[in-house]
Amino acid sequence: MARYILRRLAFLALTLVLTSLLIFVITQLLPGDVCRVILGREVGEAASQACRAELRLDDPALVRYGDWLSGFLRGDMGLSYSTDAEIGPLVAERLGNSLMLAGFTLAIAVPLATGLGALAALNEGKWLDNLISVFSLAVVGLPEFVTGIVLIELLAFRVGLPANSSIRPGTGFFEALPSLILPALTATLVLLAYIARLTRAGVLEELKQPYVRTAALKGLPRWVVILRHVLRNALAPTITVVAISFGWLISGLVVIENVFNYPGLGRLMVFAISRRDLPLLQGVAMVTVLAFALANLGADLLYAALNPRIRVGE
Repeated sequence: MARYILRRLAFLALTLVLTSLLIFVITQLLPGDVCRVILGREVGEAASQACRAELRLDDPALVRYGDWLSGFLRGDMGLSYSTDAEIGPLVAERLGNSLMLAGFTLAIAVPLATGLGALAALNEGKWLDNLISVFSLAVVGLPEFVTGIVLIELLAFRVGLPANSSIRPGTGFFEALPSLILPALTATLVLLAYIARLTRAGVLEELKQPYVRTAALKGLPRWVVILRHVLRNALAPTITVVAISFGWLISGLVVIENVFNYPGLGRLMVFAISRRDLPLLQGVAMVTVLAFALANLGADLLYAALNPRIRVGE
C-alpha cells in the first residue's frame, strides 16, 4: 500500500506542475490590457507603461511563472489587481464557503442517490425501478437555473426558506444552514441520476456473483447480505464519481451560486474573469485544481483499500 500511495503522490505532484503551467499560459493569452482595465480606457501611454512596470508585466514569461508558482507554494498569491487586497485570505474565505456547501450537498446526495439506486436494483424491472429511473433522468435533464427557480418558488415563497444565500464572512455552518438548503438541494438534484444509476448498475452486477447465492444458502438474512457485502462491493466504483462531484461542487457551481447569490469560488472566478484580474484568476484556478486532485487522490486510496486487486505492482 505504501508504494501505491507514493506513486499516486508523485503523479499528483506532476499533475499540479503541468496544470500550473497551463493555467499561467492561458491567463497570459487572455485578450485585453490589464492596465487599461485597472486605470480606465482613456489612460495615457505613460501611465500605462508605469502600471506595467509596477506589475512586472514586461518581465520574461518564465520569470513571471517562476515567481508566481514559488509564491503559490509559499502560500503567497500576491495582490488582487481589482481590489488591491491579498488574494490568499480572499480565496481561503471563498474556499471555506464552497467546502461548506459541497460537504452539505454530498451529505444529502450520496445517501439519497445510493439508496434510490440500490432500491431500484432490488426491484429491477418493476414499477419502482422505472419510477426512480424516470424521475432521476427527468431531474438531471433540467438546467440548473430552472431547478433553482422551481425550488425558490416551492420552498422560498411558499415555505419561507431564504432564497438569498449570501452569508457574512466567518459564518459558521449551523448559522449558515438555512441559506445552504436551497443551493444544496439544487446541486443534489443535478448529481442524483449519475450516482443512482451507477449504484443500480453496481448492485445488479454484484447480485449475480456466486457469493450472494452462497450467503443465501448459508441462511444469512437478505438484508445482511445486501448491506454488508453487496453494497460494499457495488459502491467502490461510485467513489470516483463522488470524488469528481466533490471537485465540481467546489468550483463548478457558477450557475447555482449566481441564482442564490452564494459567495463561493465559482462566483469569485467569474469576478476575476470579468475584471481581468490575472493573479486572482490564477489563484482561484490553482486552488480549484488542487481540490480536484486531492479529491481524486482520496478516491484512489479509498478504492484501493476496498479493492486491493488494483494495487498492481505493489
